[in-house]
Amino acid sequence: MTTTDRPATTTDRPVTATDHPVATTDRPATAAALRTLHHGPRLPLVLPGPWDAAAARAFADAGFPALATPSAGIAASLGYEDGRTPPDEMFAAVARIVRSVDIPVSADVEAGYGLSAKELVGRLMEAGAVGCNLEDTDPATGALRDPQEQADWLAQVRAEAGEALVLNARIDTYLHGVQDTGEAVRRGRLYAAAGADCVYPILAPPPELAALAAGIGLPVNAIVTPDGPTARELGALGAARITFGGGLQRRTMATVAGMAERLWAELVAEG
Repeated sequence: MTTTDRPATTTDRPVTATDHPVATTDRPATAAALRTLHHGPRLPLVLPGPWDAAAARAFADAGFPALATPSAGIAASLGYEDGRTPPDEMFAAVARIVRSVDIPVSADVEAGYGLSAKELVGRLMEAGAVGCNLEDTDPATGALRDPQEQADWLAQVRAEAGEALVLNARIDTYLHGVQDTGEAVRRGRLYAAAGADCVYPILAPPPELAALAAGIGLPVNAIVTPDGPTARELGALGAARITFGGGLQRRTMATVAGMAERLWAELVAEG
């Protein structure tokens, strides 16, 4: 999909919850609604990343139609480094977020925590998530997984979940310094054939987003970074889905830190 192929409404207001109301109690319908949002009519689909129930409610109340939890944000909120959150605590956090809102929630479950496809899908269903991110970095070695092995794993997850899960396949080539669009496309095509609904070539250079979308044939997820393009600009460059990683949680905590410093300064000034 090239930039010129994108709907003319890309520059309109972002899609809101009232445009596509869904009921989270009907899992297949909710997953279908989330899947549909990746294809318009208004793109990009901007999915804030709540790290707890209060943040989730704030984003839902603002009008966002769906949410995507960030593993880094949840880890920080629970006192862990990114990638170190125990699975039970991660799924519990996702469940609290899901219970707090009436819009679809996709969960970043990193590389799957070593669970079988059946176990992973079961945990996601118990938590109430209707989507998930799965990355192709092997947490045991820190290296990229063989793309065919990752595709086989994704196919197992798809087989267990059926259509009740929107599968966002993260491609970590750029994260590992492999600045090769062809390799990202090769992996993306394998993941698409395995049943992925969306691909997430994290940290892909923004000018390459349109080529990635066209080459892979699926909606592409892009991340907003502090010094990079805005969500709207990433959409114009070819991204259909926009997420923030742990960025929103870090920005919130920077605000809290500033407030804490001012409160302490007031106390010191008062003697």
